[in-house]
Amino acid sequence: MLELIIILSVVVLLLLGLWAAFNGLVKRRNRTQEAWSQIDVELKRRHDLVPNLVSTVQGYATHERGTFEAVTQARANAVEAGATGDPGQIAPAENALTGTLRSLFAVAENYPQLRAVESFVQLQETLTATEDKVEYARRYYNTSVRDYNIGLQTFPRSLIAALFHFKAASFFAVQADDRAVPELSLSSFGSNATASTIFGQPSGNPESPTQRS
Repeated sequence: MLELIIILSVVVLLLLGLWAAFNGLVKRRNRTQEAWSQIDVELKRRHDLVPNLVSTVQGYATHERGTFEAVTQARANAVEAGATGDPGQIAPAENALTGTLRSLFAVAENYPQLRAVESFVQLQETLTATEDKVEYARRYYNTSVRDYNIGLQTFPRSLIAALFHFKAASFFAVQADDRAVPELSLSSFGSNATASTIFGQPSGNPESPTQRS
């Protein structure tokens, strides 16, 4: 009788451990998905700003056709990548869009009359705020992905992950050549923002607010 009680106790403890491991993975996965949804919202807002921004600058720099076409195409590629929901595809497309936006603002800097265009100033400020939100959301997401992936790789969660087909999540990475953003002063347009604030100062796998396991 005593042996049966011991065996049952061990089985119950194992089941409780597996239950806790499973719930922990579900919690981390849901946190990662929630974090990604925050990025997705801000990226869509960014995409919505681009056509108006191009249109405003184009009214003063009509001969810069190559730059406008590059921005428009980069935006289309970013929207297409966004539809996949795959950070591995979205990150390179967003990096390319960031590069073309830098070129667009470099063109805009050559046209001081834009300082009097209220819509341009508003778009600039909105884009700055959006980029800040994207960067903050990216930090939170990457930290969530790190915690979730570690959970998938550690025992006994690795057994649960394999049994219930949990899949590792991808980091939302920024290319090395996009980390150093040139200081492009836009103060002449009625704002103290620079290219580094408009396009953020991304980093590798930055820390985020304290996570709860």
